[in-house]
Amino acid sequence: MPQHTADPADVFAWIDAAESVRERAGLVRTLRPRPPVSPLLDLASNDYLGLSRHPETVRGAREAAECWGAGATGSRLVTGTTELHAELERELAAFCGFEAALVLSSGYAANLAAVTALSDRGTLVVSDAGNHASIVDGCRLSRAATSVVPHSDPDAARKALAAHEGRALLVSDSVFSVDGDAAPLAGYDAVCRGEGAALLVDDAHGLGVLGEGGRGALHAAGLSGAPHVVATLTLSKSLGSQGGAVLGPAKVIRHLVNTARTFIFDTGLAPAAAGAALASLRLLRREPERADRAREVAGLLYGRLTASGLTAARPDAAVVSVRAPSASAALRWAADCREAGLSVGCFRPPSVPDGISRLRLTARADLTGDEIDRAVTTIVRAAPAGALDR
Repeated sequence: MPQHTADPADVFAWIDAAESVRERAGLVRTLRPRPPVSPLLDLASNDYLGLSRHPETVRGAREAAECWGAGATGSRLVTGTTELHAELERELAAFCGFEAALVLSSGYAANLAAVTALSDRGTLVVSDAGNHASIVDGCRLSRAATSVVPHSDPDAARKALAAHEGRALLVSDSVFSVDGDAAPLAGYDAVCRGEGAALLVDDAHGLGVLGEGGRGALHAAGLSGAPHVVATLTLSKSLGSQGGAVLGPAKVIRHLVNTARTFIFDTGLAPAAAGAALASLRLLRREPERADRAREVAGLLYGRLTASGLTAARPDAAVVSVRAPSASAALRWAADCREAGLSVGCFRPPSVPDGISRLRLTARADLTGDEIDRAVTTIVRAAPAGALDR
């Protein structure tokens, strides 16, 4: 038998080398706990409709916790399903135009559940190159053959599907989180209909922003409720809570209940999160103008920033992406904005599929005109050399 005499202290020595590489590339990430009330103007979160602190959302969380307790107490198939979860699922499905819905503990878990439950070793999964990491991981875990096609390219998706015999699934974000551009859903749907494939769309960044009254990108495209279409979404962005959901035909949802590992083996969503999401959903249904305002703010930010000489992607929803000269420049830019009282997102590799670093701004529906002015002025003043096209 071999004798191992290495010093236990050296077991993780490889981490030091990896950390050095990240530091040299400007890719070190750190946690920054925030206080309950931040002095910063927030353009970094995904609170698109400004509902995370809305009194009705907070009251929904509080009342749910007082009624059902702090935790779900078990997996959904044991003790973790409450009447509140079922109520949220019914109202989500009805609002978005689908037959049924299934709530999970996160949007990440929802994507893993949908991709893995709807594919297997004999399935071809065609995935847009710009898809979120949770879709990428779902493809890996599914053990299906996966074809990654160029971003927003229905013709490439058609060619990949046409070369396969058997079950197939085309999966795409509805709005891509890096540049905020919308997927060609009509084109993807035509491809799926022509090739007999299912269409799975992650509507995390579309719910609450796109479609009639914020009903989502699939509703806007006339695809909600179609027999071959399944949607995933998160409760943590426009609804200001936490959790995720899969929406689609009732038989698909029943299949997930019986096969999706991130549903079966995970503790159910905490009642407080379910109560908050339900309260926000009802508020959005009552105040649909919030969706219009989020898109309006995105347009204002984009117009003002590009007029100042910055390069930004035209937003299709509520994400405004501003390009930076490098990863280190993006990091410094975000830090300078923070020092000036503005919180912005900073996307660097590996979070960006094209390797181009960016500031990522959230166009919130509750931003005032003065706050938009302040944000634009701060970003432009803090811009690093090479960011302004002058």
